Amino acid sequence: MFGLAFLALVAAMSPAVGQTETAAALSQPNVSARKIFIMLFLMLGPIKILVPFVNLTQNEDPVLRRRLATRAMLFSLAALALAGLLGRNILENFEISVPVLALTGGLILFLVALRTVLEQSLPQTRLKQEPISPGTDLALSPLAFPIIVTPYGIAAVIVFATLAQDTSAKLTIASIVLVILLLDWLAMLFADSILKWTGTALQVLTVVLGVTQIALGLQIIAHSLSLIGVFVERTY
Repeated sequence: MFGLAFLALVAAMSPAVGQTETAAALSQPNVSARKIFIMLFLMLGPIKILVPFVNLTQNEDPVLRRRLATRAMLFSLAALALAGLLGRNILENFEISVPVLALTGGLILFLVALRTVLEQSLPQTRLKQEPISPGTDLALSPLAFPIIVTPYGIAAVIVFATLAQDTSAKLTIASIVLVILLLDWLAMLFADSILKWTGTALQVLTVVLGVTQIALGLQIIAHSLSLIGVFVERTY
């Protein structure tokens, strides 16, 4: 299953038919593999998984937790591969330009990150909920989607998949996604230890990453609007 999902993810990196010129225009600014990794790490990375995973698997045996983590990672890999393939077809069939898709992803990223940062300053008043009995079905929902595979993460993967012009670019993006999902898997396996030793530092890091996501969302929005022709983007 793992091998087939990875091959599907690589195949999803192909550009959409009729989108070559648009993709080439969007890819003129050099987006290095390091920048792609940072962007996808912010959108798909393990920081946001730790607390939900611990809450869902409290007092459960390590075997079930390991099984949930593995299945969630595999489901996420398959979902991102499917998103890349569907996104390519949507761009082709509905003639949605890459800048418009990037603008959509930027708006989603900005709004979600803004809500996350603002929630940190609000009093934590949570309603009492009935305890959930973890099962392997939780690996698909809510672990794989929407905790790991976020909506704005899907938008980013679709954009990067469309911009991939050669085999090397496809393999690079697929490898980055795979590395991030492996980090997610490790984070779930050692979530208790990570939370135990990080404590307040993790909360601070969450806010810092949230602010970074807000800035990243605004940057994507501004760059997309400049590509659409709303204004001329200045570089300093």
